[in-house]
Amino acid sequence: MGRPLIGLTTYAEDARFGVNDTFSAVLPLSYVHAVHESGGRAVLITPDAPDADVLDGIDGIMFTGGSDVDPALFGEPAHPATKVKPQRDAAELLLLRAAVAADLPVLGICRGMQLMAVAYGGRLHQHLPDVLGHDGHRPVSGPKFGHHPVRLLPHSRAHAILGDEVTVNSYHHQGVRDPGGLTPVGWCPGDDLIEVVEDPSRTFVLGVQWHPEDTDDFRVFEAFVEAANARKLALR
Repeated sequence: MGRPLIGLTTYAEDARFGVNDTFSAVLPLSYVHAVHESGGRAVLITPDAPDADVLDGIDGIMFTGGSDVDPALFGEPAHPATKVKPQRDAAELLLLRAAVAADLPVLGICRGMQLMAVAYGGRLHQHLPDVLGHDGHRPVSGPKFGHHPVRLLPHSRAHAILGDEVTVNSYHHQGVRDPGGLTPVGWCPGDDLIEVVEDPSRTFVLGVQWHPEDTDDFRVFEAFVEAANARKLALR
């Protein structure tokens, strides 16, 4: 039957192709590589002309990283450090809500996890240094990523995938303050920031605050692709 098809949300940004600057749908290839290495087939989803019919041809959907989630979506004015893409927010919220309603496997990465929390009625910390007193989750100098442990809740889906604790790479300045209807199942032990959320009422709805696509640990992707493949086989 072939690999399960995994939809990946993309950025709409100016990009250079040769000598031409063009407004484009783009995504770091590391997301695509992670899906392919985990047994899926990546299909890119652009933020223009959103419609739930996009979900008809895929077996799972991943909400990728990128710009900040608009604080207007949870009733707050924007922090000076907040940079938003309202078109992307609107398109992805439509797809996320439709995917959850259809019990389509969902994976959120960094911004994607934050968007999940907002879609489930939660709220975000807009600028973590103001809340936590440090820049550890988005270093301002040195290596691109910060690194820290995440402890997982026993008996959760994330614990079944990752075990008691995992060291993660981190690059974000927003964070989940209130997960809404999602269940928090992973935390940074240094500051208790929520790092993993899931919806145990659905077959597979999982969000992680770090960037596993930029590591060699693809266990989260493998579990996600496995769930997508199981759905595909069940619908044969």
